[in-house]
Amino acid sequence: MKTIDPEPRLPAKRRLSSRWAMASLALSTLLASLGASVATVGLPTLAQALDASFQQVQWVVLAYLLAITTLIVSVGRLGDLIGRRKLLLMGIALFTFASALCGAAPSLWWLVAGRALQGLGAAVMMTLTLALVGETVAQEKTGSAMGLLATLSATGTALGPSMGGLLISSFGWQALFLINVPLGLLTLLLAWRAVPSGQPASTGHTRFDVTGTLLLALALAAYALAMTSGHGDFSWVNGVLLLTAICGGGLFIWSQTRAASPLIQLALFRDRQRVSGLATSALVATVMMATLLVGPFYLSIALGLPAPLVGLVLTAGPCVAAFAGVPSGRLADRFGVVPMQRAGLATLILGCLMLSLVTPGLGIAGYVTSIVVTTFGYALFQTAANTAVMAGVAAHRRGVIAGLLNLSRNLGFFTGASVLGAIFASASAMNGTRHATPEAVTDGLHMTFGIALILMVLALVVTVRYRVPEPSNTSQEATCES
Repeated sequence: MKTIDPEPRLPAKRRLSSRWAMASLALSTLLASLGASVATVGLPTLAQALDASFQQVQWVVLAYLLAITTLIVSVGRLGDLIGRRKLLLMGIALFTFASALCGAAPSLWWLVAGRALQGLGAAVMMTLTLALVGETVAQEKTGSAMGLLATLSATGTALGPSMGGLLISSFGWQALFLINVPLGLLTLLLAWRAVPSGQPASTGHTRFDVTGTLLLALALAAYALAMTSGHGDFSWVNGVLLLTAICGGGLFIWSQTRAASPLIQLALFRDRQRVSGLATSALVATVMMATLLVGPFYLSIALGLPAPLVGLVLTAGPCVAAFAGVPSGRLADRFGVVPMQRAGLATLILGCLMLSLVTPGLGIAGYVTSIVVTTFGYALFQTAANTAVMAGVAAHRRGVIAGLLNLSRNLGFFTGASVLGAIFASASAMNGTRHATPEAVTDGLHMTFGIALILMVLALVVTVRYRVPEPSNTSQEATCES
């Protein structure tokens, strides 16, 4: 006797729920990236409105980035302990509340404090969206989901400057932050309704490692400040900060060997395949930061473009990343993450080679073509790398691994801003844009991307030498409890 099983109806409902859940994760990613990019265009206006110097007003951007960098691993671990859905909702709510505080800030330092809180909320959103993908979509669709998140991240970066300029001209600088309030409330409602609840993966007597969190935050903050202060001139202050970062990192590692419930299980770093994925992500981020730093100088000085046209040309890269994200994810699902990682790095090598050879005689077309190739390679690589690093991660470690993945990119961005920025300044003999000649800037571009080319070849060698295994349902990890 056969009975009618109602279960066949469930997959369709689950697919619908999964789509709404992915929509909320995508919106979270969009808000976090928009929060980073939308404020940059408003720095001159903020300096005038709040009677602050340019160095002071830079903290509006720096506070946001520092909060993300120093706390991104810790919030991932906290999500593993108390539940990722719960912490994601708290992060979105904090981001929304902090956005309102920023819009109402009466002075610069109130605004900086609000931006730090906003950065904490963004750290939660950036980390837990990656960690929740494994609980939201089927394994065979992971690449497509990662591609969607990459697309929204690139879209937020691309939209930020143009949206920011429109908001400032129409409503004033407060609108840069208040725009996030309705968007945040919509994201919060969507996540509350659609993101699966799940259970905290770490249970029992496991506690949050406060000592490890503070030491790691100290080391990362010191490193980030060492890489960003001084504007390319390495002084004794940078040296002290770098020494502080090294000492803080050493103390953090020592504390993790003695903690009953460490923030990061050091055994994770015995997996050379995972370490190679994190290292190559940092190398690629270092190179991509160079495109953001060097591009405006080359376009404005070497090519002599006016500021509005420079801004328009600079949107080419983020637009390529936005359009290539989802197709890159589908390619990773179809052909595997390893071939797509290698294809992405090979394309990045080609793009860096083109940028190291491009000349002003090729005009805008020569530069844009090189950037399109480079950014397309980045999209291919990053989507596959995210999928590879998160593949097969045990449930109780997804948050901290997602945090490490985001951290590797942030450290790459800071390092690229400092090291490759200093190489460009030295090679182009610049002491401010007034003293730069088109020939010198072109030489700086060639030198910078010659070094970037070497870094991308190194990343490809690492990927080939330490092959990341394809995601599989049978993948197993060591189950040392935290």
